[in-house]
Amino acid sequence: MRGVMANSAADLIVRNPNFGRSLFFGVASASASTSLVSFPLNCLPNRRGFRLSSGYMGVDVYEKPRRLRVLCFGGKSRDESLDLPLLPFPPDEVMVPSEFKTLHLYEARFLALLEESMDKGQYQFVHFVLDPLPSNPSSTELSYAARHACLVFIEKVEKLDIGALVSIRGVGRVDIIDITQSEPYLRGTIVPMQDRADRSEGETISKVAKLKESLVNLNNLEIKLKTPKDEPLQTRIRSSVIWAENEDSGLYNPAFLPAMPERVSFAALQPVSGSTQTEVLALQKRKLWAMATRDTSERLSNALELVKHNVALLAAKLAIQSVEI
Repeated sequence: MRGVMANSAADLIVRNPNFGRSLFFGVASASASTSLVSFPLNCLPNRRGFRLSSGYMGVDVYEKPRRLRVLCFGGKSRDESLDLPLLPFPPDEVMVPSEFKTLHLYEARFLALLEESMDKGQYQFVHFVLDPLPSNPSSTELSYAARHACLVFIEKVEKLDIGALVSIRGVGRVDIIDITQSEPYLRGTIVPMQDRADRSEGETISKVAKLKESLVNLNNLEIKLKTPKDEPLQTRIRSSVIWAENEDSGLYNPAFLPAMPERVSFAALQPVSGSTQTEVLALQKRKLWAMATRDTSERLSNALELVKHNVALLAAKLAIQSVEI
């Protein structure tokens, strides 16, 4: 896993000193009270537990069980909070609001996570990034941070002979402020993380309109482009835009649903048809940045730049394709 950008408002820190001592999770904030919880390392997902549509997740565990200690700092208000299952992923699987993703869950603990999410009628859990932190070259300690947490809604479950295919939608960013359960899977208290108040509403509305128009043009180019069957669906961007524009859904807790301009600013961060591995990696970096910033206008500008680049890219590919035909 690769290093990423600056810390978000609250980080969940994991340290593995010398590979043999305890591991530590911590949620950091400006002012905080603390609590400490221990749990086994094997409650974290590994390559045997589930896979993504793009392949197995890349979080390794050791063969021998170890103990984890969780250091939680409760510095944020709990007036608007939820207690939900937490599922960690590597940085290259960061998920943003409006994004659609399919998981294949097949290990008992993750099926238990799914069952609880469904039984309690919430149809929700938290998708977050487990990211390595820079370490001192002279130290043998490895550290990780849990960042870029996104509340997700379960849209569809398809039962298989082994496990289930679970379709999820990113709803809104959250901060993890406490760990409330460690086995058989992680569970924690979350609060909403949304953009700061917009000081230039007129400018933001204009950018939203321009971005929507650009996304329509990009989607039309995607439909025209012929791609291999294993390429991402051509409707990902359109699906995200439709979700972002919907103001009438009663499926989500209003406190955790971002405002429409913020939702639209994330909708552009989807892979386009025919993307190369280099382009996918560049998109992942943009997504990590977008999850960290709290400026809607800045994210909209970044999205417009990305869409403009993708429109030019697809137009060039279509031109080459027409010559080859």
